[in-house]
Amino acid sequence: MAQWITGIVAGNRRWREGLHSLQVDADLAPFTAGQFARLGLVIGDEAVGRPYSLVNPPARRPLEFFFNVVPTCPLSPRLAALKPGDEVLLAPRANGFLVIREVPQGRHLWLISTGTGIGPFLSILRTDEPWQRFEHVVLVHAVRHAADLCHRSIIEGIVAARPGRMSFVPFVSREATDFALSGRVPQAIADGRLEARAGLALQPADSQVVLCGNPQMVDEVTATLEGRGMRKHRRRDPGHISVETYW
Repeated sequence: MAQWITGIVAGNRRWREGLHSLQVDADLAPFTAGQFARLGLVIGDEAVGRPYSLVNPPARRPLEFFFNVVPTCPLSPRLAALKPGDEVLLAPRANGFLVIREVPQGRHLWLISTGTGIGPFLSILRTDEPWQRFEHVVLVHAVRHAADLCHRSIIEGIVAARPGRMSFVPFVSREATDFALSGRVPQAIADGRLEARAGLALQPADSQVVLCGNPQMVDEVTATLEGRGMRKHRRRDPGHISVETYW
């Protein structure tokens, strides 16, 4: 199989300086919601690529990749500068295990993200599987500034399509708002504010938690939940906390 296929940029949305959604038309092999694909460009004499989560559900096109621009990275500033009609490289197949079939059974599904880590959750929630397996879903999106709370129309559409079955809890840590929780997710779990806002208890008896985002958040939330008797999920040792880190 070829290492790369060629995609054509269909759109490039700039949410704010340094935060983009790149839409790409490409013949990517069938994938599972929650997986990531490698995007690349030829820089100098070689193809340079890195993994980015797919935001779109498998049945929808174009492909969408939600990413931050890292000034010191050779790739992301160039991706942010692409225009419709430009070519981009993709690995022919998506990968990753942040998929619902890998999550053990439970009543409540907690999807906790920071920044662009919400991307795979938006793909997952626009498929039927989580709604077939869980009674209620809590989507948490933690950011520094309110302007970073992107894809609100998608989230509102999912909530409207699943009445009474989904709670959306935004966090904004560096400015005051009248709608989001303040501070950081681990502290809000420890002091009970997250559960109060979601209207559910976060407990090992009926909860499954999937984490995606900043490694510090992932580590601290995991430690906080372990203090409640929850443990990391492994195929050979089912638990309550699922994580995939590809940073």
